[in-house]
Amino acid sequence: MALAGGGGRRFSRDTRGPQIRINHRIRVPEVRVVDADGSNLGVLSTEAALRRAQEVGLDLVEVNPKGTPPVCKILDFGKYKYEEKKRAREAKRKQTIVEVKEIKLRPKTDDHDIDTKVRAARKFLEAGNKVKIVCRFRGREITHPERARMQLDTLVQKLEDLANIEQRPIMEARTMAVLVAPKPVVFQRLASERAQRERDRSKDGKGPLDDEHDENLEDDEDLEDDDDDDDDDDDEGGEGGDEAEAPN
Repeated sequence: MALAGGGGRRFSRDTRGPQIRINHRIRVPEVRVVDADGSNLGVLSTEAALRRAQEVGLDLVEVNPKGTPPVCKILDFGKYKYEEKKRAREAKRKQTIVEVKEIKLRPKTDDHDIDTKVRAARKFLEAGNKVKIVCRFRGREITHPERARMQLDTLVQKLEDLANIEQRPIMEARTMAVLVAPKPVVFQRLASERAQRERDRSKDGKGPLDDEHDENLEDDEDLEDDDDDDDDDDDEGGEGGDEAEAPN
């Protein structure tokens, strides 16, 4: 028995997907055969099915190994693989991937910074992402949750033309958060714009769009909210600064 640490063969689990059996790799004695034109040839011996495929210059491909007997089809395997990959790419391209972006603020974030955060949230929503708006408490700020709720309500009001509330403001430890999602009209617009870009690329002789290089996608680093504008006030006085603002 070979040991993994002694220079012997190292055994590993094969992570590849199920392999399609074709031609002489099909080792069952008989198969149900579908001809190249889609007609059903019934159950044939595997040897007879192979001869039939060879006579027309095509391959015998197992399309349903779980059948009794397994189902095989006579076709061009190279073209079959190409079409399968093409369909998989098309399905992946049409998938709508929705991410959750986060916008952070504080109960004492001023109006100017609120407007900046609204602009960032709108960019996320217009790109088809959900937005979680988080108001974080420090020190005795947590004794005034109504201030945080007012901040969140203000942001949500300024986004109501683009977003629906998916989760109303709730307390999470020392934060209060609300989750908003793009309205259906946003996804419809994105799909329309993408279809138009693909038509334009086809006219130019280019391939389909790659999501990773979609020119309409924003760089997250430019939009992510680092909350620096809110931390400066606390760094000056720490917890004591918060207490100094609390009423006597």
